[in-house]
This record gives sequence, C-alpha cells and structure tokens, in this order.
Amino acid sequence: MSEKKEAQDAVVHQTAAAEGGDEQDFLKLVEASLQIPREGEIVKGRIAKITGNEVFIDIGGKSEGVAPLHEFRNADIHEGDEVYVYVETLEGRNGRTIVSKQKADFLRAWDQIKAVYDNNETVQAKVLRQVKGGLIVEIFGVDAFLPGSHIDVRKVKSISSFVGRTIPVKVIKLNKARKNIVVSRREVLEEQMERAREWLHQLKPGDVLEGVVKNITDFGVFVHVTDKDNPEVGIDGLVHISDLAWHKVRDAREIVQIGEKVRVQVLDVDPQNLKLSLSMKHLTPHPWEQVKERYPVGAKVKGRVTRIMDYGVFVEVEPGVEGLVHISEMSWGKPPNHPSDLVQVGDEVEVVVLNVDVEKQRLSLGMKQAKPDPWSMIEEKYPKGSVVKGTVVDFGNFGAYIEIEDGIEGFLHVADISWTKKFTRPQEALRKGQKVRLKVMGFDKRNRILELSLKDLQPNPWDEIVRRLPPGSEIKTRILALNEHGAVVEVTEGLEGFVPRSHLSRKGNPVENYEVGEEINVRVLRIEPQRKRVLLSEREYVQAKEKADMARYRPEPARISLGELLKPELERLKALMEQEAAAAEAQETEGEASEASPSDASETPEA
Repeated sequence: MSEKKEAQDAVVHQTAAAEGGDEQDFLKLVEASLQIPREGEIVKGRIAKITGNEVFIDIGGKSEGVAPLHEFRNADIHEGDEVYVYVETLEGRNGRTIVSKQKADFLRAWDQIKAVYDNNETVQAKVLRQVKGGLIVEIFGVDAFLPGSHIDVRKVKSISSFVGRTIPVKVIKLNKARKNIVVSRREVLEEQMERAREWLHQLKPGDVLEGVVKNITDFGVFVHVTDKDNPEVGIDGLVHISDLAWHKVRDAREIVQIGEKVRVQVLDVDPQNLKLSLSMKHLTPHPWEQVKERYPVGAKVKGRVTRIMDYGVFVEVEPGVEGLVHISEMSWGKPPNHPSDLVQVGDEVEVVVLNVDVEKQRLSLGMKQAKPDPWSMIEEKYPKGSVVKGTVVDFGNFGAYIEIEDGIEGFLHVADISWTKKFTRPQEALRKGQKVRLKVMGFDKRNRILELSLKDLQPNPWDEIVRRLPPGSEIKTRILALNEHGAVVEVTEGLEGFVPRSHLSRKGNPVENYEVGEEINVRVLRIEPQRKRVLLSEREYVQAKEKADMARYRPEPARISLGELLKPELERLKALMEQEAAAAEAQETEGEASEASPSDASETPEA
C-alpha cells in the first residue's frame, strides 16, 4: 500500500474516533465518495511529480498513475496541473498504475474528429514533424498523418518547410481500432481553387479590387484579393513590377510592403489556370499625357542621370518621366567606350529632346546637341595640310585615335606612322596619353574623323634610299629579329631590311643558326618602297666573294678545243695501226717465200 493510502486510512481512523462513530461505517462512506479508477476509463488527475522521462499523476487510486513524459507535447507542465489520462493497467508490474495521455486525448477527440469527417469540414492542423512518406500533424490534440501526395496540388520541393506551420486540412480516412487518422491539405486547396475559379469567371478587365500584399519578388508583387460577397473565396494575383507605377521601379519595396492594403485594377483574367493579372498604376493618371506638350522636340531641359547602361544613360527630366541618351548622342566626337566615362549616376546634365513617343512612353534625348557642333567649321579650322597637336586616346586594329580637342578626333593609320618602318600594331610606336604632332591629310565627315599622318611631317626618303642602295650593292648589317622565314636586319638607322631564309648562307632554321645582334654581310636584291622593304641576300654576297677569291689565287686555265685535246691519242692509235699492218705484210712475204723454196722447210724449225 502506498504512503498516500496509509495517510488516508490514518485520517479516516482519527476522524471516526473523534466523532465517536463506527470506523468501518465511516470508511464505507469515504470509499463511496471516492472515484476509484478502473482499467479502460478516462479519468481526470493532477500532476504529482515529474522525473527525467516520466510523469506521476494522482488519479485517486491506491497508487499514482505513471505516463511517459514524451506524451506531453507541451513541455511547459508543472506539478499541480490537471490532465486527463487513460487508465491502461491498475497494479501492474511492480505495483505501478500505467496511464496514457495520448490515448485519453485520442478517445476524447474522437467524436469531434468523426463529426468533422462526416460533415466534410475543414480544420486547422499544426505540423509537428516530417516522417517517411509525409508529415505528422496535430488536430484536436491527437496525431494524424498527412501523406506527401496530399500536401499540395503540385509536387512539393521541400516537405520539411511545412514543419511548425498551421495549415487547413480535411479528414479523409479514419480507423478507430488502429487509431489511424489521415488528413489532406490538397483537398482543401482544390476546393478553394474551384470556388476561386467560379469567382474569376465573374471578373472582367477594368474591375477594381482591394487586397493585401502577400509576397514581393524581383519581378512583381503578389496581392491576395477576395470576393467582397464571400471573403473566404480569394486568390493571389500578380502585379508585375512594370504595373506598380508609371515610372521605372527598380525594387517593388519602394512602392509597397508585405501586409499593406492596396487597391488594384484587373488587367487580365484566366479562370482555367487560376491566373489574375493586376495593376496599381492604372488607377492613377498617366503622366505621359502631357509629356509631349511639356517637352517638344528641340527643347533644351535639365535632368538627373538615374541609370547607366552599356548602350547609353537614362535621364529623369521629372518624376516618372525618363528619357534615353544613346551613347552615340553623348558627345560630338567618337562615342566613349562606356557612358560612365562621361557621366555618373546622380549627375545633372543638360539635354535636348530629340523625339517623343507617347504610346511607347519613350523619350529620346541628346547631350551633344546641347553644345555647339565643333565639326560645323572643321575645314576652316583645320585645313588639309595643316599641322595639329593631339593626344593618343585609344587604339584600333589598324591605327590610333588622336584627340585634337573636345569633340574633334583624328585617326592615324598604322601605315602612316613611318616612311621606312613597318608596324603591325599602332601600340608598337605609340602609347596612350602620348602627345604627338601630325599632319591633316583629309576629312571623313560621315564618321567625323580627321585623317592624320605622322610620316608626312618628313619628306619621303625612298628616292634617296633607291639611289644610295642600287641592286647588287654590298653592305654590312646587324640582325634585329629572327624567325623561321628569315632575318630582319638594320640597314641604316630607322631602315630595316629582310633576308629570306633561302638567301641565308647557313642552311636550316635561322633561329638556330643565327643570333640577334650578329653582324652579317649582304647584297641588295631590290628596293620595294610600297612595302617599306629592302630585300637582301647573304648567299649572293658569299658566292660573289668566293668567285673573287678563286680568281685571285688560281691562274686561269688554257682554253683548248676538243680536237686538240684528242690529237695525241689519235696519233698513237694511227701509229699502232701502221705497225700491225707492217707485221701482217711481213708474214705474208715469208709465207710466199716458203712456198717458193720447199728444201728449206727442214731448216726452218732450227732457224
């Protein structure tokens, strides 16, 4: 028996003795007045003690009921709090009474849940946690399962984002024996969508609604609008950022804030896809209605630079009215590499109105037109043949851009830098910021560019070079550069020559056989003024040198004919033939003599 029971019996005994009554009769009265818990019942108790993982609850029995702490979702419980529990076992193992808070909650809430299910009602559910296949939510204090396929009408990217939220659901499945409750948020949304679709069919462009800003994005604002006759029916419509105000809006938060009540006008309705396009700016007067009258073409006005783009700058001439100054209209000379080279955001500039398009709400402006055109008197100020001073400001593929004055630029072609030296890039001879003197050669009025020359400040030297270096003349040169095609050499200061690979005396790759700075002797092949080139040959120089050396150290051989060369041999052959003929004649003579004297035949061997 528990300490509580013993104390209770002592109190009963003392009370009975004091009143002089029978102790047994009084005990019966006390027990009758007590609500003795029984297994399978829901009883009301009071928290007596909380341990690390258990809660002890006084339920009026012989012993306190014990429930797991995890069944109390609200961790903020204290001793003395009243709770309902389900009695599972009385005097169980170790004499403990086992109770359950969750079962009591389930049984007490069952009737409510069943009524919601039967009436197809919508209830609010708190999402507790994510489990495999869906979410666990709480309705009427008990757990229910929300399948992942019933969370939304579309596939949910992050189910965990719903944890902690309170969402509307419908009960779609019940099993009391297994304590199984299944709910659906998707059915609630589908029902809302169907009611919203019916409402959208009643809307038409031009209708004015009131709503609340629900979300702000980079491309616009979502406003929740509802049916004034049925506030439960509503939909989120989009106010595109371009429809927030007549002027350019960079950030929607400059116009509205989340939770703000706004009036909007319907632009377009798509009931089938549940899309509603709204506008805020159409509820205010169009500021461009008077723009054309206030800013006629040719008018000079002042404005503030609001944006800088690669193609130009936007200038605000009044609140809500912006115009574009194209990069080609920023300066009279060559357009800047980037508009930021001339202006910055916030600068006040003077512009001239070039065109007004009310329908497209476009205002074309020009900055250069606000200043005198420096090209109006260009030929008088810089006549052809005059010498000017300028600064190198930029480079192109074929030359350098020279700024003569503000709005006046000239172009120096790479071929007009030097009479004698050939440059492939203007950067090889010039640098940005360099001050130069040049000669005006002509005018490109279409592109507003002066045609300049650096070489024409000096007379053409090629007539003198041709006279001084005729073909066949020999000179000593120094190698300036080498490549697989030959060697670039210095003929004189400022004049370069080229020795082709086939005209080098050392066979093979010139880079491997020669060194930069090495001196070699060459012979002039030809002069090419148009190509600024002197063509040279080391091979011909060497060959000419070798011939001269041979002529100096070896006497010149006698010149004889082929007949004279063969005469001794012919005479030798003739003498040999004569000898053979004489021998043959002698043999014939001896034969004839033998036939004529037979007696002498015996003597012949001895002889």
